[in-house]
Amino acid sequence: MRHSTRGEVDPFIVMDVMEAARKAEAAGRHIIHMEVGQPSTGAPEGARKKLIEELDDPLGYTVGLGLPELRARIAQHYGEWYDVDLDPSRVVVTSGASGAFLLAFSALFDNGERVGLGTPCYPSYRQILKAVGLLPVDIPTTFAQRFQPLPGDVADHDLAGLIVASPANPTGTMLDQNSLTALSDACQAADAALVSDEIYHGIDYDTAPVSALQVTDEAYVVNSFSKYFSMTGWRVGWMIVPDDHVRRVERLAQNMFICAPHAAQRVALHAMDCTDELEQNKAVYAANRSLMIDGLRAAGLTRFAPPDGAFYIYVDVSEYTDDALKFAAEILDEAGVAVTPGLDFDATRGHHWLRFSYARGTDDIREGLDRIARFMKARQP
Repeated sequence: MRHSTRGEVDPFIVMDVMEAARKAEAAGRHIIHMEVGQPSTGAPEGARKKLIEELDDPLGYTVGLGLPELRARIAQHYGEWYDVDLDPSRVVVTSGASGAFLLAFSALFDNGERVGLGTPCYPSYRQILKAVGLLPVDIPTTFAQRFQPLPGDVADHDLAGLIVASPANPTGTMLDQNSLTALSDACQAADAALVSDEIYHGIDYDTAPVSALQVTDEAYVVNSFSKYFSMTGWRVGWMIVPDDHVRRVERLAQNMFICAPHAAQRVALHAMDCTDELEQNKAVYAANRSLMIDGLRAAGLTRFAPPDGAFYIYVDVSEYTDDALKFAAEILDEAGVAVTPGLDFDATRGHHWLRFSYARGTDDIREGLDRIARFMKARQP
């Protein structure tokens, strides 16, 4: 049967690693999961209890932009976290951050336009752009610039848009206010759209991340309940858009999704008030981060930038391999630890890199590091 070239996207390698790990577990092995950015905790208990109380509600369709009370609570969140006075009418509740990106790319760009990605980056940006007929433009970044794009990249690559992520996946690095302002100014000077991925906000360690809304109103800001709020499977996120883009995005959302899942929106609303539980989760990530930094270095994996936020460490393993895909498979097979090869994040240079996630419980992280240390020791001459 005929098919479209838009459907010819690359696989999401981390999902393939997850499947290989699942098969190993089905065969009776105990696998430590450092491959996927999924918290080991679920949605906050307080939020789930409140949803149970509400299940007599038929939970039918909501309006396309999301539950008004959730949109108002998200706007309140920007005042609490960033001292930004946000009109709730600019908030769009989406089917996960993935749904937000699909809406953003559809609303902002015409077929064939060039959208920049600072590599390494979250791989689905590239594949969603391809699937909607746009041209992803990889912008290689360096360790020295902490794997973030530079303002000059916008004009140098003739971009219609730029996607930035802070904290970033896979590196965990962040943009400070001056850097984010400079990127925003460069986009406005080039008439390019700025899309700011902020789904790891809340998971930071020494310095709070900056929202694009603190430097400009001329941006699309994407966030999600999956990471800090520990709601991956509920598939609910949000997006902030300029005033004059709301109706455009609303029309797209109505037709593409009708609405985000009603029950998930209710849990999300309640989760925003479960601060004590969520901060306990964050304390686990902080402890895991320290363990990972020390444990990887002790194992001989020393080439990485300590993450500012999120729950990943991106490690240069070029002194051990030229094939990160094979190296990751060996670690899974021999050590029972699932990790993600860098090819997911950087098709050109990723064969020299691995991403380690520390989103799981601390005992798992400690055991995984012990296994990795033994694996690496066995490879020493």
